[in-house]
Amino acid sequence: MIGKLDPNLLARVLSRTGARDDSVIMGPKYGEDAAAMEVGDQLLVVSSDPLSLAKERLGTLAVHVACNDVAASGAEPRWLTNVLFLPNDDEETVDELTSQMDAAARESGVAIVGGHSEYTPALERPMVSMTAMGLADEFVPTGGAEPGDRVILTKGAGIEGTAVLATDFREDLADELPADLLARAEECFGEISVLPESRVVRGAATAMHDPTEGGLLTGMVELATASGVLLDVDRSAVPVRDETAKICEAMGVDPLRIFGSGALLATVPESEVGSVLADLDAAGIRASEIGTVEEVAESASAGVELDGEFVGEAVRDDLYDLWE
Repeated sequence: MIGKLDPNLLARVLSRTGARDDSVIMGPKYGEDAAAMEVGDQLLVVSSDPLSLAKERLGTLAVHVACNDVAASGAEPRWLTNVLFLPNDDEETVDELTSQMDAAARESGVAIVGGHSEYTPALERPMVSMTAMGLADEFVPTGGAEPGDRVILTKGAGIEGTAVLATDFREDLADELPADLLARAEECFGEISVLPESRVVRGAATAMHDPTEGGLLTGMVELATASGVLLDVDRSAVPVRDETAKICEAMGVDPLRIFGSGALLATVPESEVGSVLADLDAAGIRASEIGTVEEVAESASAGVELDGEFVGEAVRDDLYDLWE
């Protein structure tokens, strides 16, 4: 089955961290997508991410998804390494993937500094695993949200999922939806990076997170769990683009439960909400306040209250059923 590890198995994995190193200020932890180490007077922030399921723009997504985790931790992505596994010796695929990586890295101002590639016939499709590295003066964790904070989301829910649906399932959608809507949906590939908004938000944010697999809903659960808080979220306040809503309706999936890269999820103190939203608007970045951070009641669990329904565990991405 495609998806995240069982929580019990994940807990064992996260406990196996090798030798102690006092320079590590953030190591493996649920909800935290990046590690941070003290190097001189700065922090080195590192994150790794694999991708294999999207048929088109795999190289583009791989670069942006890895860099987003570093950016959502308060750092400026600087370097990338990549591991590329290929099911066969199709030179056209290699050329296309590496060209996509090159273009996306140039767009983000990030250098690809090394990696590894090989043929793996057991695979059905190419797999790319990218490691992004960057420098920061201050680390912004996923688990830093405080009761009283406000929850902010940039751009909208399901941006990456919208682009993937419009391309991987183009034939299924072509008879139901107009070509111009599908073209707008495919253009979402150009909005996957969250570097611009992370630069605006990081100075005020108590927590930031890049929702990916499982969509915005899983991203919120991860942030809430890592922070030990409850996120009280109003679904009607979550921005969902017209093309996202129509494609999701046609495919029978929830916009909040499909791949969410392209949106930055952040919590900021109530006193900072107005200025953060104004700064994002001035930078040409759409953003909305979608909820509040609350204390977890005694004997209750951290998680998300979405229109009165409690969600305490990461959800399975709706796209997986379509691929399977």
